[in-house]
Amino acid sequence: MLSNPINSAFDDRLPLYARLRDQLASRIAKGEWAPGDMIPSENRLAEEYGVAVATMRMALKQLSEEGLLERRRGTGTFVKRPAFRADLFRFFHVMDMEGNDQPMIPESRIISCEITEAPADVLAAFGDPAKSPCIRLERIRLWSGEPLLFEELYLRLPDFNGLEKINFKTSGPLLYPVFLDQFGILISSATDELSFGLATDQSAKYLELPQGSSVAVIQRLARNPIGRVIEFRRAHGRPERFRYRVTLGEQPN
Repeated sequence: MLSNPINSAFDDRLPLYARLRDQLASRIAKGEWAPGDMIPSENRLAEEYGVAVATMRMALKQLSEEGLLERRRGTGTFVKRPAFRADLFRFFHVMDMEGNDQPMIPESRIISCEITEAPADVLAAFGDPAKSPCIRLERIRLWSGEPLLFEELYLRLPDFNGLEKINFKTSGPLLYPVFLDQFGILISSATDELSFGLATDQSAKYLELPQGSSVAVIQRLARNPIGRVIEFRRAHGRPERFRYRVTLGEQPN
C-alpha cells in the first residue's frame, strides 16, 4: 500500500506531475516541511506516491521554478526560505524627495489590531460564502518620518488567533516574517492592483491630507503556496510619492 497516494481532492484533469506539485505545495503550506528543511529525495517521494521518478522530478522542478523549493547540487532539495526584503514592494519603489528610487523598507507603525466582522469584499476575496470574523489591522508606513501609506489589512481566523496580543514594537517593519514565525503561515505570492480614489477620514488623518484628497489605492491579495488567499490589504498612499513603471519584452540576464 502506498504511504501517500495521490489525493483525489486535486483536479484529476491536470497532468499527474501538476497534481503532485499541488499536493507537495499543500504539505509545505501546512508546515510539514518548514523553510530551510530538506525534503525527501525524488526517489523516495516517487516511491511514496507510486509514480515514476521522472514524473516526480517534473513536479519538483515546477516547485523550484515557482520559488518554493531550492535545489542544492550534491546536497538535496530544500524548502526555500522567503526573502523578506524591500522587493516585497514589487511595483511601488520608495522615492525620496529628489525623485531617486530607494531600495529600502519604510518604517512600520501598527495603529490598531482587533477582531471584527469581515466586510463583504473581504469575504468575497477569501471565497467565504457566509459572514465570519477576521483580524483587522491598521498600519501607517513612514519614510524619513513622513507618512507614505495608510493600510488596512484583513486576515483569516482562526489562522491568526492571538495576533492581537503580539507586541508589534519588537517585530520589525514587515509582517510576513511574523506570520511565518508565529503562525507557520508562508506567504508565497501576492497580487497588487493600483487605482486612484479619495482618502477616507481615517487615511486622510494619518497621511496628513485634507479630507477628500486624491490618493493612490493599492489593493493586495496575498496567498499561501496552494493559492489560498490569506490576506486582503487596502492601502492609501500620497499620490505624489507613487509612479507606475512597466517593462515589456525579455530583459538581458
